[in-house]
This record gives sequence, C-alpha cells and structure tokens, in this order.
Amino acid sequence: MSGNEPPARRTVLIVDDHPIVRQGLARMIEAAPDLSVCGEVENLADARRAIRELQPDVVIVDLTLGQGDGLELVRDVRAHHPRLPMLVLTMHEEGIYAERMLAAGARGYIMKEAASEQLLTALRRVLAGKVYLSDALAARLRARDAMPEGEATEDPLSRLSNREIQVLAKLGRGMSSRAIASDLTVSVKTVESHRQSIKRKLNLASNSQLLQYALSFVASTRGGA
Repeated sequence: MSGNEPPARRTVLIVDDHPIVRQGLARMIEAAPDLSVCGEVENLADARRAIRELQPDVVIVDLTLGQGDGLELVRDVRAHHPRLPMLVLTMHEEGIYAERMLAAGARGYIMKEAASEQLLTALRRVLAGKVYLSDALAARLRARDAMPEGEATEDPLSRLSNREIQVLAKLGRGMSSRAIASDLTVSVKTVESHRQSIKRKLNLASNSQLLQYALSFVASTRGGA
C-alpha cells in the first residue's frame, strides 16, 4: 500500500429489528470517511452468524430484537469475542438499562433520539478502546458514587436479575409464559420460577399486580426490552 492511500475503513455490523432504522444508520455511517457497514441483521441468531462470518470491528445492537434480545448478544460476544466492542443503541431509558448492559460487556450506550449527533462519536470512542456514555448518564453515575453510603434510594428494579428484567419486559409486551420460554430458550417452568421471584422481590401479591407492574414498566421504558 502506497503512502497516498487512505487508511482502511473500520467495519460496523448493525443489529436492529427495524429495517428503516438499519437503513438510516447505514446511510449515516457510510457517509463517514473512516467507517463502513459490513452487514445488517435483525435477530440474535443472524447476529451470531454475521459476527463469525464478517468479523466486524464494532457491533451496534438494539435491546429489542425480533428473536432474542441485545443483552443475550452482548453476553455472547463478551464470552466468545472479548475484544469485539459493542455499542448499544436503543430507545430504552438509559437509567434502567445502561449499567446492566455495560456490566454485561457493552462498551457504550446511546439513546436513538440522540443518535444523529452522537453515533459517530460513540463508534469512534469504543473503537479506540474507551467507554462511551451520554453526559447525563455520566453525571448521574458520578453523583451516585459521591453520595454517602446508605443515602442512596434503592430502585426496586435493582433487586431483579438481568433475566428477571427480561421476563418482566416481555410480560409487559403481552407475551405468555410459553412464548417467553420459547423466546429465551428456557422451559416454561423456569419462566414461572422467574415470575414468582419477581413478585417476591417487588412485593407483588398476585399475577394481576405483576402484569400491571410489567405494563407500567414497559410504558416507562418506551417499548420494553
């Protein structure tokens, strides 16, 4: 390669279940001189296959996928491709999900409403081996860390495991235990066990209270996980 040739563009895999969103992201990324889209997929299985075959430099993933979800993919990538950075791009409230996704292995979390201004910056940051957080989330985490021990108010949702959060969100989207079991590739008995655990941790007395809580949870996160 001669000294006059530009450096190779870093490749991006887009994982999102909305075709219009994928197309919009692809146009934005392809307009950048240093980035290129190597593939677009809509579900967990296709994402796993594309990562193996295309070997992207970075993956953009939504929390909600047609089959499976972004949390499962982030965990999978962390386990099998630990050097591959993942940027979560979603409509879901960062105050509920961001820390969970970062703990699972994501390198950044960005809201879709801010994507037009921040996406390229976020991609370049995670490609450089750094973590990308919005100014609002970074400030929230700093404030919480500076708070004297014992003064922080516990969010009831913090009592739930990642899997329980997934089950709660799917309940709020109207899915039955059987449908949730199929989507998460677990038994119906396991889903029922998660339901009982959620009720206990959130002090909910009945299935109707659980459903009402799940519906409110989904509404508060603008669509569920």
